[in-house]
Amino acid sequence: MIFPCNLDGEDLSRAYASADVFVFPSLTDTFGLVMLESMAGGVPVAAFPVSGPLDVVGDSGCGVLDFDLRRAALAALNISRDKCRAYGAAHSMRESARSFISNIMLANRAPWQPGLIQETV
Repeated sequence: MIFPCNLDGEDLSRAYASADVFVFPSLTDTFGLVMLESMAGGVPVAAFPVSGPLDVVGDSGCGVLDFDLRRAALAALNISRDKCRAYGAAHSMRESARSFISNIMLANRAPWQPGLIQETV
């Protein structure tokens, strides 16, 4: 097993793409952007069925949520990498930010303003 230090850019993309399954062992992470990064690289997720993975993976079919991570990882091996890639690609940073702001506005009972997020690229 190899534990690389900080990776970004193409090195990070290659690391994700070389994996068979991304195991997310957190019981407390509130969102887990790394799960979306993994799926965008075509790698299914194995995680606990708790807040965060339930929100990110949910019933997408791109991961297996189980309190037995070994069982989840083995089952995730049967998930289509193409399906994961498509799901991850549909959840860009812009879409994630839009969803986050929308949820905050709903929580504050403020009306959604579509022009709130400005195009930066």
